[in-house]
Amino acid sequence: MSGAFISFQDATKDYGSVRVVENLNLDIARGEFVSLLGPSGSGKTTLLMMLAGFESVSGGTITLDGKVINDLPTYKRDMGVVFQNYALFPHMTVARNVAFPLEMRGEAKAVTAAKVKKALDMVQLGQLADRLPGQLSGGQQQRVALARALVFEPRVVLMDEPLGALDKQLREQMQLDIRELHHRLGLTVIFVTHDQDEALTMSDRIAIFNHGKIQQCAAPREVYDHPANRFVAEFIGETNLLDCKVSENAGETFSVTLDDGSVVAAHGLPGLVAGDRALLSLRPERIEILPAETDATATGQNRLAGEILDTIYQGDHLRVVIETAVGQIIARTDRKAQEWPVRARVMLTFRAADGWVIAP
Repeated sequence: MSGAFISFQDATKDYGSVRVVENLNLDIARGEFVSLLGPSGSGKTTLLMMLAGFESVSGGTITLDGKVINDLPTYKRDMGVVFQNYALFPHMTVARNVAFPLEMRGEAKAVTAAKVKKALDMVQLGQLADRLPGQLSGGQQQRVALARALVFEPRVVLMDEPLGALDKQLREQMQLDIRELHHRLGLTVIFVTHDQDEALTMSDRIAIFNHGKIQQCAAPREVYDHPANRFVAEFIGETNLLDCKVSENAGETFSVTLDDGSVVAAHGLPGLVAGDRALLSLRPERIEILPAETDATATGQNRLAGEILDTIYQGDHLRVVIETAVGQIIARTDRKAQEWPVRARVMLTFRAADGWVIAP
């Protein structure tokens, strides 16, 4: 993007003969929240450490506000960092932990005290300033780490799996808290995670990593609804992938032939042409289950005949497994929906806009 605040240009990182980040290009705008999402070993944390200055750059350039920072020392990059293990000093009080970055910068005591109070109030921990980290819960310790990263008003906040050690309920609350701080303060945040729900909840954009490369970088809705390839489709959420062949590409809408010979309409990636082998990505919640005798053609929807194999109650929804002529399909229905008996014959329907055709 023109005038990007942070820019990786052909950024590469090698550890001996092993390349963990390969010719990576990514632009990040000022005030943007970008999550680096991917499996372990995909290169996302290495990229974050290169940006922070904790790892050297083997090739390419990293720029911050238009200036190359490849060789700039970490302490001169003006970046706050929040780690998964909190990295708090156990012998220092909460206030002293938060004050540490200011003391290292030679800030006056009165100014430091005021900034520490502001930072702790920001994360709702002002009343715990005199406690030691060992006297705090995991969530409170993470808030201290966040306050320490924000207290010196950095240009960029980097977070490396900061919520990984928290339980589910606390992790979800912290996601909302960090999202609210980002919006309120206009922070530029780079957030590393392997948790897809976390990335979808918090991000302006998600960069999905695999083998040191970005597979897709887009808004959460875009990567979920329109995955760029098979890896993204399978990594973000749950999906059904059906083998097919492109029969016709009419611009926005494709006609594809499934392996049982049935033809369905779907949207898809540009570039695929008639005759190409492809995959139809179909999200479970986009599938409607109807009685077998339903005539779906009257509504203009696609239809597939099937037989119920199992229905699994999962609290807020039902997960239904259906056997069809093109393989097993998973559907997700509302918890109040009809619970189909095993071996019931059904009709699965979905709109063209709910299917997405990608290269195999």
